Amino acid sequence: MKAIMATAIFFLTCQSLASSFDNFGQTNKQPIEAQNIIIKTRSGMSVQALGFSRAMMSQQPLIEDLKINLLQLNPALDTQAVLQQLRNHPDVVYAQIDHKVTARVGVQEDANFVESLTDGPNDTNFDEQWSMNLTESNYGIDAINAWTTYGTGGKDIDNNDLVVAVVDGGMEVGHPDLVDNVWINAGEIPGNGIDDDNNGYVDDITGWNGYSNNGSPQTNGHGTHVAGTIGARGNNDNGVAGVNWDIKMMNVPGSSGNTSVVLRAYKYVLDQKKLWLATNGEQGANIVSTNSSFGIDYADCNSGSYPAWNDIYTEMGKVGILSAAATMNTSANVDIRGDVPTGCDSPYIIAVTNNLPNGMRASAAYGKKSIDLAAPGTRIISTWTNGGYSTLSGTSMSTPHVAGSIAFLQSIASRTLSDLYQNDPAQAALEMKRIILETVTPRDNFKEETVSGGILNLMSAAEAVVNYGMGDAADDKTPEEDDTI
Repeated sequence: MKAIMATAIFFLTCQSLASSFDNFGQTNKQPIEAQNIIIKTRSGMSVQALGFSRAMMSQQPLIEDLKINLLQLNPALDTQAVLQQLRNHPDVVYAQIDHKVTARVGVQEDANFVESLTDGPNDTNFDEQWSMNLTESNYGIDAINAWTTYGTGGKDIDNNDLVVAVVDGGMEVGHPDLVDNVWINAGEIPGNGIDDDNNGYVDDITGWNGYSNNGSPQTNGHGTHVAGTIGARGNNDNGVAGVNWDIKMMNVPGSSGNTSVVLRAYKYVLDQKKLWLATNGEQGANIVSTNSSFGIDYADCNSGSYPAWNDIYTEMGKVGILSAAATMNTSANVDIRGDVPTGCDSPYIIAVTNNLPNGMRASAAYGKKSIDLAAPGTRIISTWTNGGYSTLSGTSMSTPHVAGSIAFLQSIASRTLSDLYQNDPAQAALEMKRIILETVTPRDNFKEETVSGGILNLMSAAEAVVNYGMGDAADDKTPEEDDTI
């Protein structure tokens, strides 16, 4: 596998429109700048079958299973007029603008920690990772106790690798603290331009690039930072420790730009999980969570203008994938002001805000109906590009604590909960979300600002998943004491 990894790291048009077209969608006013449209149909009809000529727009598939396509309009067309006529067509389930999406960028800060950790792994910067500890004055996620009691994440009860999809700007897959935990598609030969494993993707060695729609990886500081919190290698005398020390992380650049870019990234995640289920783990990836640190500020997800977001999160949820999503980095009530995706109503989203070391909310959004819980996101040290480390603050730093915790909890889940994941992954994902929300560290200040009323608590959630089903002890996975920390 190390040889495959080394090789992988090393190797790492739209149809033109005619000048003349029908009058459909034109108005007498000056045409506005054309925007792309995302459309879902009932039968998968082509744009020509819907009554549009090739001169008016071209069509690209986005998520074939859901019959979602991207339409590129001739610049002379009025986008809103076309949008309305599409929505009136009996075969169209929905049509929406291909909205702009932005990363929820963290603010770079100098380290200034409430307390210096003395217990934990031997990683050189772990003493600065306040978010992994919980005391009366330090509101981290209580990871140290969870590691000591239940192990450090990795495989599930049936020895299957667990995978977190890092949907972001791209992570540095060769980073010394990440390289051993990067997901590798062993069925693909690096750099030969062939879909060796016949999964529909060429050279997808460590994941898929939603920006360029190919297997070429890209590196980004934000995505690398997120990955380190999820799964930097722990107890390796180097840098930091992630929530999981032995997890597999899939590199899926595609967190900003347009909604269609995000959908392409999620499609790859969805396809790999479906393939894993269909082949009993012989192909694909056992993805249990995604990290989504991006969105559209002040957007009303349930207005009818953003239906593709709920659609894709729910579709991933059906195959057992929970999506941890960062809310806005501004003090606003999402219940009133709106946000995409943390204001969306798919039950498979866990919407996350940012708590300070003292347990108070940072300058981040909230909402008793929309935002599920808080997680540490201020002065978080993690991996950075060029093999380095950096300290950032923001909801983008909160969310990977949750995405990583989902995978950690799956690694120690009881026999009953693990069987539920095999037999009914959608229900199992909802059970995992329920457990996480019911085991938070309660805080009065979050009672009216989040669904759960508290801060992520990995230790409390771990106790719940280990004992899920109240079966005999022999039916549950026995936690192993880890004497290395």
